[in-house]
Amino acid sequence: MKRIAILGSTGSIGQSALDVVARHSDRFKVVGLTAHANVELLLKQVEEFGPEAVAVTNGGVAAELKRKLDIPVHEGQEGICEVASNKDADFVLSAIVGSAGLLPTLAAVRAGKTIGLANKETLVAAGDIVIEEAQKSGAKILPVDSEHSAVFQCLEGQDRKFLRKVILTASGGPFMGKSAEELRDVTPADALNHPSWSMGKKITVDSATLMNKGLEVIEAHHLFGVSPENIEVLIHPQSIIHSMVEFTDGSCIAQLSVPDMRGAIAYALSYPERLEGVIEALDLPSLGQLTFQKPDIKSFPCLSYAYDALSEGGTMPAVLNAANEIAVEGFLAGRIRFNDIPAIIKKVMNSHEKTAMSGIETVLKADAWAREHAMKLVESIEAST
Repeated sequence: MKRIAILGSTGSIGQSALDVVARHSDRFKVVGLTAHANVELLLKQVEEFGPEAVAVTNGGVAAELKRKLDIPVHEGQEGICEVASNKDADFVLSAIVGSAGLLPTLAAVRAGKTIGLANKETLVAAGDIVIEEAQKSGAKILPVDSEHSAVFQCLEGQDRKFLRKVILTASGGPFMGKSAEELRDVTPADALNHPSWSMGKKITVDSATLMNKGLEVIEAHHLFGVSPENIEVLIHPQSIIHSMVEFTDGSCIAQLSVPDMRGAIAYALSYPERLEGVIEALDLPSLGQLTFQKPDIKSFPCLSYAYDALSEGGTMPAVLNAANEIAVEGFLAGRIRFNDIPAIIKKVMNSHEKTAMSGIETVLKADAWAREHAMKLVESIEAST
């Protein structure tokens, strides 16, 4: 029986993972759960899955949990890292949203765990460091993003020297086909109305700006060792083909499934095996057409900024990620407009003096600088409207 810890168990990915676990309780045992502040849901998860320890980032929530539970309750970032590196966990699912997942994921890597990585920001901000640490510790990183899981599956049994190109697909989000002018007054509710996927708020907005795909380009570079010029993004509104790989002989292999994150989650959990009945099978005759088009970089420049950050290297991807997180928070709070998100990111990147990756402290320093700079821009935009 595989013993698992789930970082971010009350989020969208965490809940989907626990759904998979519940359906296959003969194969998985939950030993640790972590959350931010959703006490009610976390208590329900503890009651159903019986973990040996939990951790929350909020100290007040931790105090409440300690009064109600008879298992160890850890708190703060150190507490999350404690669960992530628990010696009894065979598999750690990193599903914390945003850069908050970096240090806990790194703790799991340094502990030599097998990690199901749903937190793309870890590799975006500190990919070189994380991959190097995994090589030292023997940790295995299995992708959980649907696109990277697709690439991973397409490459199974293939000699990497024949790989020519990775093709990541994007749904296009709720605003596909709209001009920059038409995007000026879209609301958070508009942006959260994703046509294909059910995701958390931050990731859904990232999908609407195409930043999510940009972050995935950087993640793919680190996961598969592919250069930026050999990673292509195509808009695929049907969200059936999750990614493709092209080989030197011109052939292309694709991975298809219904848009349901449980598929990628289950594959990471059970790898190299596959579980029965995880998601609905495809009804190919009913699909009609599968279409593709190039992304509109003019209306959605965030994707190009991610390529720029990857090409720059050093601390620039961490700055890109941090500025995006602050801008998205500002948009969701109604403080800035949708088109202000890429504008803020670009200004922060232009103001940053890139430094080489000399260690995790370098990443954290760049992250903190970018957040402060982006917050000032949010405040300036808000004050001017």
